[in-house]
Amino acid sequence: MNVAVIGASDKPERYSYQAVKLLQEKGHKVYPVHQRVKTIDGVPVFSSIKDIVDPIDTVSMYIASDISEHLTDDILAKKPRRIIFNPGAENRQLALKAQTVGAETVEACTLVMLRTGQF
Repeated sequence: MNVAVIGASDKPERYSYQAVKLLQEKGHKVYPVHQRVKTIDGVPVFSSIKDIVDPIDTVSMYIASDISEHLTDDILAKKPRRIIFNPGAENRQLALKAQTVGAETVEACTLVMLRTGQF
């Protein structure tokens, strides 16, 4: 599964960094997205979801709603099957727009979902 992690961090203590690593361990193709980070442990980071050429199945959000509201069109243009809003990244407006175009939205922790087989 192709997974974009928006707000990916290169700091090991951050959950978004841990999500990138665990997604890789579980066999997913990960596309970290962050405007300023260039690589995460050798994995190239995209400055925008628009820069990802491959289709995206799931978007895992790790940014606050005041930031993600400006990315709504770019995210929905990728036509993800699902958007996961991790704790603190909830965005009701983005979720409603995503649902109108057929994307599933989930308010949950990507790490917990991966560790419990719910991903």
